[in-house]
Amino acid sequence: MGKPVTRSHSLPLHEPSSPPLSTTTSSKISFQSRKIRKLSTNKTTTTTTAITSTSIPPLKPLSHKGEIELALDHLSKSDPLLAPLLNSHEPPALNPCTSPFLSLTKSILFQQLATNAAKSIYTRFLTLCDGESQVNPDTVLSLSAPKLREIGVSGRKASYLHDLAEKYRNGSLSDSSILEMNDDMLLNRLTEVKGIGVWSVHMFMLFSLHRPDVLPVGDLGVRKGVQSLYGLKALPQALEMEQICEKWKPYRSVGSWYMWRLMEAKALANKAAKKA
Repeated sequence: MGKPVTRSHSLPLHEPSSPPLSTTTSSKISFQSRKIRKLSTNKTTTTTTAITSTSIPPLKPLSHKGEIELALDHLSKSDPLLAPLLNSHEPPALNPCTSPFLSLTKSILFQQLATNAAKSIYTRFLTLCDGESQVNPDTVLSLSAPKLREIGVSGRKASYLHDLAEKYRNGSLSDSSILEMNDDMLLNRLTEVKGIGVWSVHMFMLFSLHRPDVLPVGDLGVRKGVQSLYGLKALPQALEMEQICEKWKPYRSVGSWYMWRLMEAKALANKAAKKA
């Protein structure tokens, strides 16, 4: 894997450009209050008791100052097999997210496309919108499906974009509400949008919102990384991923990022071996 590098420099946190070959049920993290309904003895009145998980502080985004360092320290102590990877690869650097709506729109446009083709379509899309600052629900809804097809956006993807924009316009979603939702609620709400599945939400939470404890159990690269790191005979399924990566909590996002780096390093080593 080469000479270890220090953690003083960072690599951009690149989002995988396409979903896994297969998807599985998501990991869900809920810190919401739960209500327990108690029936009185005369069955005519009810009382409600709220139970709140006060012992678990809210997690800060990984882009918050010092969070990456905390994550690396936790992972190196909690997982001896992962620790060498942390020293062999530079830590992630997070790109700022200017707008959740813009990020979700870009995610839809990039689905199932080669990177260069997706970038070309996205550039033409921004031209239609007069720049990233003008990518908003009203602008997207003003672009007809035929107009979007002229720049290479399929009719199906046009319907996905319009559904997302409509949910923003009717108040079902907003940038502010997305930032306030916990991971569990966000997964449920975003998968109600046409064309946005579990994998897409996991990538959005990780790369745009910088949520610290996302485990994309359906991502092929992360699954292969876990298989390689732990010497598994077969690709781990969702439940096995949850069990193995339990020790990474509450920084499973960073652990997952290193699984991508592990597989990239293996691919480069294999390529070099073939040339030798």
